[in-house]
Amino acid sequence: MITAGDFRNGVTFELDGNVVQVVEFQHVKPGKGAAFVRTKYKNVITGSVVERSFNPTEKFPTAFVERKDMQYLYEDSGLYYFMDMETYEQLPIEQAKLGASFAFVKENMEVKVLSYKGNVFGVEPPYFVELQVTQTDPGFKGDTATNATKPATLETGAEVRVPLFIDEGEIIRIDTRTGEYMERVNK
Repeated sequence: MITAGDFRNGVTFELDGNVVQVVEFQHVKPGKGAAFVRTKYKNVITGSVVERSFNPTEKFPTAFVERKDMQYLYEDSGLYYFMDMETYEQLPIEQAKLGASFAFVKENMEVKVLSYKGNVFGVEPPYFVELQVTQTDPGFKGDTATNATKPATLETGAEVRVPLFIDEGEIIRIDTRTGEYMERVNK
């Protein structure tokens, strides 16, 4: 059991028969009245986000989400296939369960497949990935405006904003949680 006073980002628990994960939390102690915990939580199965306040002494059953390391293999007619690194079994997952950050995953990359009581509900890519820029407009010499960016297409087909000095063929590091360009990788 977990109390609302113990909530932290990423904690998963059962609420009204659903598995939810804390996205944001804030302990509030007003001048008058009782303290409470203001939270924003996400239903891990449906992806819906809800804001709600809890009494800090409320108790909830802890939900144990299994995170299994698997390798992304390929896509075939809407199903994405992942291989268990220990048993070599292949697991097909529907595109709807992958999430937006899957746009930065390429074949043979290791990811974490998330499941609760055997039901797969998501795929978590590594926090940072290195991908090649396949298409972008050329930068111009002397074009150094502060924080100016341009669109670039990556080898996975994802599109991100990159600084003007990035050219086609370069390898860049991307934060998969935000989809933002981090840095150029020298190889």
